[in-house]
Amino acid sequence: MTPVRPSLRVEKKLLGSGRLTVIGMDEVGRGAIAGPVAVGVAAVTLDIGRVPQGLADSKLLSAARRTELVPVVRRWARTAVGMASADVVDRQGIVPALGQAGAAALGALVRDGVSLDDTVVVLDGSFDWLSRAVPADLAPAGGPLDVLVRVKADRDCASVAAASVVAKVERDALMIAAHEDAPHYGWSSNKGYGSTAHYDGIRAAGAHPLHRKSWLHQASSVALDGFDELSVAG
Repeated sequence: MTPVRPSLRVEKKLLGSGRLTVIGMDEVGRGAIAGPVAVGVAAVTLDIGRVPQGLADSKLLSAARRTELVPVVRRWARTAVGMASADVVDRQGIVPALGQAGAAALGALVRDGVSLDDTVVVLDGSFDWLSRAVPADLAPAGGPLDVLVRVKADRDCASVAAASVVAKVERDALMIAAHEDAPHYGWSSNKGYGSTAHYDGIRAAGAHPLHRKSWLHQASSVALDGFDELSVAG
């Protein structure tokens, strides 16, 4: 099936209404049982060029195609990725972790010279987990950061699709690197998600510091009988 091609229709409408910058934002790794949650951002302005050929929601692209697109996307828009660790997910919960990662990504854009004044964030999904996490020193001069929540934005909006691609590639690279030190979990293939092989590795070797320990107790895809007796791997 050919991936749906995202457009700049939403972004151009927002820019035409007086916004100076539109920032697409998407998360990756929300449902994983290991590794960080990552949030990508891609900032576009009125002078943005044509949507890169082949750009789509990262979930609709092969790993090879995502990797090929990253340098293209980074030339096309100003991008950044923020992350929140598994420990943050365990201590604070997934929603605050998403907010922390999103704020980190915005902070990276600001350090790169992107102003948040007269800016709107197009956030994929149906719930605004970002607004309350934006620190005061990042807030625009005119008041709170404007966040537009949009279902399927990663499919329809080019800036959000770009954000999803850079976040997915960066997080996948981290999990592939982690696989070298802990190959029994199969992270090079499952990227921290709850596959059967992943749960088998936890049973055999115990939980790793990259695991979201509070999530393992609640896992329902594959029963973790005897998890309480598993030691934490180093």
